[in-house]
Amino acid sequence: MSGAASVTLPGDPPGGRRATWVWGIGVAVYFVAVIFRTSLGVAGLDAADRFHVNASALSTFSILQLLVYAGMQIPVGLMVDRLGTKKVLTLGVILFTIGQLGFAFSPSYGTALASRALLGCGDAMTFISVLRLGTRWFPARRGPMIAQIAALFGMAGNLVSTIFISRTLHGLGWTTTFAGSALAGVFVLVLMLLFLKDHPEGHEPPPAEHAGGAYVRRQIAESWREPGTRLGMWVHFTTQFPAMFFLLLWGMPFLVEAQGLSRAVAGELLTLIVLSNMVVGLVYGQVIARHHAARAPLALGTVAATALVWATVLLHSGAHAPMWLLITLCAVLGSCGPASMIGFDFARPANPPERQGTASGIVNMGGFVASMTTLFAVGVLLDATGDNYRIAFSSVFVLEAVGAVQILRLRARTARRERERLVASRVEAVHVPV
Repeated sequence: MSGAASVTLPGDPPGGRRATWVWGIGVAVYFVAVIFRTSLGVAGLDAADRFHVNASALSTFSILQLLVYAGMQIPVGLMVDRLGTKKVLTLGVILFTIGQLGFAFSPSYGTALASRALLGCGDAMTFISVLRLGTRWFPARRGPMIAQIAALFGMAGNLVSTIFISRTLHGLGWTTTFAGSALAGVFVLVLMLLFLKDHPEGHEPPPAEHAGGAYVRRQIAESWREPGTRLGMWVHFTTQFPAMFFLLLWGMPFLVEAQGLSRAVAGELLTLIVLSNMVVGLVYGQVIARHHAARAPLALGTVAATALVWATVLLHSGAHAPMWLLITLCAVLGSCGPASMIGFDFARPANPPERQGTASGIVNMGGFVASMTTLFAVGVLLDATGDNYRIAFSSVFVLEAVGAVQILRLRARTARRERERLVASRVEAVHVPV
């Protein structure tokens, strides 16, 4: 399959500077969405004090946001396939900007929850749209690297949250920090309305079929029928959540309350996860672009490494894990995001262009369902055990085991299906003279 990645398909978009500029605008939208999504991760302790809530109620912020995000993935995929990228991204930016602004001025726990739900709804419309934008503007062979670079910029948004949001929160206060950050949403909205285009000239997609229940059911059923789509979902499910729940909410409380670190040192460790993610993402993207057979080994290797380092931290006999072990944990967690992108590299070749949005929505739903489940489990277990992080964080292993079993079950079936598709495409490319 390594050779398949280097083939330029007939009708492929040419790429080039204009493609990079247009796609870059979409990536900028995703960058801002991730800043807003992860801003609660550095404000968890402040949110608990501001709204006077316990661990379970605090986790509800992120759970609700992810619940909305995960629930929106398939509808958003259908919307992208039906309406195109620009319309969906425009709606997404408006929603997540209003959500961030509402969170800044929320006077109560209830209104803050509603704001995070609105933010999650808008956020849900960004990444799938950016993936679709990449497939419309760049050749198929660049798909793995394009996805990893988009994810890299997402992690850069996480880095902004970790460094700048954290500092401004304690320097300028809650309302100024969140309201000021909402201006970034206005900026990318203007950029998008002025310059974003769904596709280059001469590469218009075929006319969309009539909408309706039958169309929706067919899109979902045909995408799900492909083993590559299901494998992609389970890869995303298993690899993304160990870092997501840590960065989104529980990393800062764990490092400060359970490991006795200062907020400054804890913030540096969270920053290490983001930096590791960015480096590993570039490596994974290059490897997969050249060797598609490396996809499953990289995903499973990441799951194994994550489980091993988590077990080492949680089973450490001392009251606090040594700093070198916490550094190792954060460095390994940085590989989770790039590994989750491999899921899209299984779904992409399994589905035609008119189903890419739907298939990507199914894949993207996996990791966020796992993250939401873990956030809820950790919050409940912390309250039930008197803030015993060792017991609460052990829930990670349950989901990793479930996902690994599904990856192993679908791996061979997906590889066989890809070989059949490759043979069929070669046969179709042979032209016999009349």
